[in-house]
Amino acid sequence: MGYSIDSGTTTITTTSFTAAVSAPTGAHVLHVKCWGTKVNQEVSIDITVIPSTVSTPTLSLASGTYKSAQSVALADATPGAIIHYSSNGVAPTTSSAVYEGPITISASTVLEAIAVVSGKTTSGFARGSYVITPPSTPPVIPSNAIVASNLHRLDTWQFNHDAGTPGTAVGETSLVSTPSQNGSARRFASAYTDAGGEIFSVPYANDVVSKNFVYDGWVWIEAGSSLSNLEMDSNQVMADGKTVIYAFQCSGYSKKWEYSGAGATWVSSSQPCNVSTWQTNAWHHVQISYSRDDSGNVTYHSVWLDGDEQPIDATVPSAFALGWQVGVVQTQFQLDGLGASGSSTVYLDSLTISRW
Repeated sequence: MGYSIDSGTTTITTTSFTAAVSAPTGAHVLHVKCWGTKVNQEVSIDITVIPSTVSTPTLSLASGTYKSAQSVALADATPGAIIHYSSNGVAPTTSSAVYEGPITISASTVLEAIAVVSGKTTSGFARGSYVITPPSTPPVIPSNAIVASNLHRLDTWQFNHDAGTPGTAVGETSLVSTPSQNGSARRFASAYTDAGGEIFSVPYANDVVSKNFVYDGWVWIEAGSSLSNLEMDSNQVMADGKTVIYAFQCSGYSKKWEYSGAGATWVSSSQPCNVSTWQTNAWHHVQISYSRDDSGNVTYHSVWLDGDEQPIDATVPSAFALGWQVGVVQTQFQLDGLGASGSSTVYLDSLTISRW
């Protein structure tokens, strides 16, 4: 006689035997065999090996941040298991709530669960951490705001190498139909050496009164572009002749949103941003809210990237005697290169700047 598990090696025994057979958890086939000059017979028995410890429950939803309420289902692989769970930060026990159906997570929650079967060791802990962040509120623009729309379509855009960056840069710009959202986007192209930056700018108003601004545009970065920084600025010359610089950029160096501080130097905010990680060949919505006082101190309120608000809440002196024409309001769009040499192509669509 003999026996084997599944398709394993047959163990030869005597004409009668008692044996202990081991196998991994799960379904198997036990083969018992008998053969001789007058008999050749095999009996196959389906068996299921059940662990002595209950399996750890599984959660249907991965830990993470979500913008709305979520439903989480719990399950356990051990037959007959009863799942107990908690959502109050206290580890679950056999006295905790019994799982009976999907659990709705409507606020930030840590969900933990265990499973039990009579006569077996209780399972390990399953844990899911969920942060619920409702969609951000977009920047508020009052009804009396002056709205300058489709600034990307103006034919007075100018461009030059930013002497404040190293190396060299040359650029060109044009209106194109593809890619675009409404039939016409502005294409900005720059070739550079030694991380040089190219400034593209356009004046669009004369206004010494407005103190609040919301920059709102859609940006598309072409695959293969080599960008270290993407800069989106506004400038306004006050009645006293000083130019207020509202400078703001996503920096690949600090990996933060940055704004212009005292002495026109870049200051890193606490909010993350790395332009090299933006999805290429896709539109991204950028909105920036800032304001000034009578002395030209600028407060950067918030930036929204694809609808997610990132508060900045920083006030810095930002008025400079540059000799520009009083009242000029302009916007700048700058591409800074990354590395020894390369090129970038970026598109801007639906550029609207509101002021009041």
